[in-house]
Amino acid sequence: MPLVKDGKITGDGFVHVADDAEISGDGAILISAARFLQDPEALSRRSGRTGVIWPNNRDVDDLVPYLDRLAVVALVFPTYRGELRATGQVLRDQFLFMLRAGFDAFEVKKPADAEAFANTVRRYSVFYQPTGDGRMTALHRRMMLRHSESANP
Repeated sequence: MPLVKDGKITGDGFVHVADDAEISGDGAILISAARFLQDPEALSRRSGRTGVIWPNNRDVDDLVPYLDRLAVVALVFPTYRGELRATGQVLRDQFLFMLRAGFDAFEVKKPADAEAFANTVRRYSVFYQPTGDGRMTALHRRMMLRHSESANP
């Protein structure tokens, strides 16, 4: 898989090692969480850099004691196509951030909050921070405008 780092496509210096494959003493490796936790002390003493592939359904507290010994923690993000709904005490000042982070629906307690959320969605159409929702950032809009102005003097 391609690796994008610091805004550039780059080669990955880490080799993914299957759970049943032999691990060499040197070289940078990425191994599964299950394999790492079988013998974290020995894997931490390797001369090569060690990284772990950590699934999102595993307790991160299991990894905390070893963080200072790992070169990489690769967090697994599963594909999810269903609705991501926030319920409970969803605060107005968090709403827009949650929306930009991928929440599709918000179950709120007060009708006034529901109206405020609906108004907020209509009010903000341009953002500075890029996210995965496909909206163009303010910077990219500005760059496109400058490009079109310079192309049509």
